[in-house]
Order: sequence, then structure tokens, then C-alpha cells
Amino acid sequence: MANLSIRKLDDEVFEQLRIRAVRNGVSMEEEVRRIITTAVSAPDQLGDFFVGLFGREHGVDLELPAQPLHEPIEITD
Repeated sequence: MANLSIRKLDDEVFEQLRIRAVRNGVSMEEEVRRIITTAVSAPDQLGDFFVGLFGREHGVDLELPAQPLHEPIEITD
């Protein structure tokens, strides 16, 4: 596995990272790994991305209307 060293990190950012790690019950190093992994990983589906941004834990509870299933189209030459 690779190692990464971060220099010149703002003191306020460092403190917020420390608080976030404590809140999640992990070390700061583990918290940084989780943040970086999340940042560079694409969501499985676009909807998952939006739920992550605007979901219940962020104060938004969306009720989506039921949508009927559609039939796949057939493509021929």
C-alpha cells in the first residue's frame, strides 16, 4: 500500500478532522482514508450520489412518486 504525507494543512481543517474522527470513533488516519476513498469512488448509481448529498441525514426527506416500469426498446439494424 502507498503512503501519503500532507503538509501545510490549515490548523482549523486539522481540528475539524480530529473532531470528525472522534465523532466517528476512528483515528484521524482512518478518517482521512475514508474521506479520500469516498471522494475518488464513483457512486454505483446517480441516485445514490444525490441521496448522499441531499438524503435524510442532511435534512431532506424526498418522497418520489411511483413510476411505472417501461419496456426496453428493441434496436435493429
